Amino acid sequence: MTETILLILGIAVLTYIGSGIGTLTGFGTSTIMVPVLVLFLPLPTVLLLVGIIHWFTDIWKIGLFKEGIEWHLILLFGVPGIITTYLSARLVFELPLTILTRLLGLLLIFYVLYLLYNPKSSLPRNKGTALAGGAIYGVLAGIFGIGGAVRGAFLTAYNLPKSTYIATTGAISLAIDTTRITTYIDGGASLTTPLLIGLLIFIPTSYYGSKTAEKIVRKTPKNKFRKIIAIFLLIIGIQLLIAPTL
Repeated sequence: MTETILLILGIAVLTYIGSGIGTLTGFGTSTIMVPVLVLFLPLPTVLLLVGIIHWFTDIWKIGLFKEGIEWHLILLFGVPGIITTYLSARLVFELPLTILTRLLGLLLIFYVLYLLYNPKSSLPRNKGTALAGGAIYGVLAGIFGIGGAVRGAFLTAYNLPKSTYIATTGAISLAIDTTRITTYIDGGASLTTPLLIGLLIFIPTSYYGSKTAEKIVRKTPKNKFRKIIAIFLLIIGIQLLIAPTL
């Protein structure tokens, strides 16, 4: 009983941290929570639990930064992303994933270095850029399974206003999370009774994590906000580069 309570409290703290960073950067919730929780729970359970928490974090992102929503951008970027994610996911079983993961890590690191040395760089805001970016994000997300970092890298280069960046990542992620949660459940993944009850704590905790991040974002100048995103991308890039063999 004591171990269960400690697990619930630990997940709640992790949810607060993960949701805060996820809202602040537009990605990161799963990156933080999955590697930790998989040490204590079966992977299917972890993926379903984190997927549900992430789904609500997506809702909070959209709600807290609703003034930044640009539906045409979400559709242009999200629709090709969803399609290419589905198509490219099949390549995972045919390509050397370890080499590809290392390559993505290097690409993110080089991208961050470029961003830091060219802080005013941006991509043209037109339909072609959004469609191409969404398609590329989908391909990489399908192969590597970490679409948040790739999506964040592209949208940062797009040089969006802070609220638009966060609301856009939330809306795109919401569509993908809905699909994967349904897939996990159809595949037989389930939550134990303590974890189901724990959701009554985790869900509001994810809101307060996102709310805390919102206050930080509102007070952070756009140029510094972009640097924060770059730092988290750099951390993920290094993590991918030195990750154990898959």
